Amino acid sequence: MTKLTALIPTGNEIHNIEAVIKSVDFADEILVVDSNSTDGTYEKAQKLATKVIQRDYKYSASQKNWAIPQAEFEWILLVDADERVTPELKSEIKDILNNPPSDVVAFWIGRNNHFMGERVHYSGWRNDKVIRLFKRDYCKYEDKHVHAEIITNGNVGKLNNKLYHNTYISFDKYIEKMNRYAWWQAKDYDKKTGRLTPYHFVIKPFWGFFKHYIIQSGFRDGVVGFTIGYIQAYVIFMRYVKLWLLRKNRT
Repeated sequence: MTKLTALIPTGNEIHNIEAVIKSVDFADEILVVDSNSTDGTYEKAQKLATKVIQRDYKYSASQKNWAIPQAEFEWILLVDADERVTPELKSEIKDILNNPPSDVVAFWIGRNNHFMGERVHYSGWRNDKVIRLFKRDYCKYEDKHVHAEIITNGNVGKLNNKLYHNTYISFDKYIEKMNRYAWWQAKDYDKKTGRLTPYHFVIKPFWGFFKHYIIQSGFRDGVVGFTIGYIQAYVIFMRYVKLWLLRKNRT
């Protein structure tokens, strides 16, 4: 079988590190890139992973692009600490690596998302997918602070099985994360956003809620779907508030 590096970015993930490493135990190398964790993640990873490296965190794409060339093997499976490779996905990946296609350099992998203890079936998360299995020398992340996707130099396939994904720890922690995302998005949007108007502060947040809750059937996810729609509107509003602050040099 073609050898595989499992790459796991971490930052204070003591609650996740053991389970995520266990889910990729079929990889020939388990490489953890840690953002100077202070909760014991680094020390725990050293006991479980093949190799652990550390680097100051700037933003996700920067961290991953720095780590990718350090993988020992050509094929990489990148798994965030809040994701798990299911047994079905594991089997599918192993089958592919037994005879890798010559004309494909990466694969989309869908995600089964969970939030606030519930599986999310709609709310804009239904068709969530990410490129996570790829060839090291043909792929890199686009230079964005938030929601960067891999840019490939070649064809991309799609796997049938999905990652388990649960980004939720507590509601307060999730809101903290969304506030960080809003700051990073403000930096990305500064380059492509003109003068800020009520359209940005009123219409766009309202549309964010309407899209997730009505158009993408978030109402079918109950309280969880309503919460996702509300948080989406909040993040859009805060993105432009923080862009306004950024332009006023009041960060």
